[in-house]
Amino acid sequence: MANRSVADIEVRLLVEAVYLRWGHDFRDYSLASLRRRVEHAREQMALPTITAVQERVLHDPGGFAQLLQHLTVPVSEMFRDPPYFLALRRQVAPVLRTYPSIKVWVAGCSTGEEAYSLAILLREEGLLDRAMVYATDINPASLERARKGIYPLESMQLFTQNYQAAGGAESFSRYYTAGYGGAVFDRALRERITFADHSLATDSVFAETHLVSCRNVLIYFNRTLQDRALGLFHESLAHRGYLGLGSKETLEFSKWAGRFEPVARRERLYRKLPQGATP
Repeated sequence: MANRSVADIEVRLLVEAVYLRWGHDFRDYSLASLRRRVEHAREQMALPTITAVQERVLHDPGGFAQLLQHLTVPVSEMFRDPPYFLALRRQVAPVLRTYPSIKVWVAGCSTGEEAYSLAILLREEGLLDRAMVYATDINPASLERARKGIYPLESMQLFTQNYQAAGGAESFSRYYTAGYGGAVFDRALRERITFADHSLATDSVFAETHLVSCRNVLIYFNRTLQDRALGLFHESLAHRGYLGLGSKETLEFSKWAGRFEPVARRERLYRKLPQGATP
């Protein structure tokens, strides 16, 4: 128990040092999740203690970049949780068609798989030519991979299965070509996506949007940071805009629960209520 307490202190000191030195704020992330990630980073960096990780991070930009890869969990897949995308097709796309222009925010986009999935969905629903997808993350290496739109060829089988289960209307292979040792997604999709650095812990709203998709991100935050992020999404969303969360996330226990109504509860899809309305 004493050793665990020391490790928790080391993690708290590390994230405070990261914030002061590099401006990335992990102080309100779940401590248990942080500890697992930091321990894995320590092992990969071949350092004896978390305090040694802090020493490396404070003095070595390369060490911080290495740690950041562990803290931000850059893992995703296209059309992950297909029922979510099917709900978007059936219940959100018809409403989006009523707007002359559409803005979508993918918060915590990792290496871009969800942003491209949404671009494909919008294209098949006849909406991509009037849509802009803003995809944000705090990991510059992930954002660079996302901008390139290149994914391993061996991932295409899983992506295709997800796409078909999500109501895909075409042959998934039409959206990419084999090249550069991987699958390169169409330029027409990439041109409708803007990838940018944005922190849900420290930054403010940057645009009015009609759909915010932030999935499998809030589970790594403590309650304070979850409420901050949900507040940003509420502020960003236009009148009656939509919010999508991950399969293990919910609004129900947050202070923002009364500001949204469920559209597809099982798929974690919500709609912003007018001011003064109750769910």
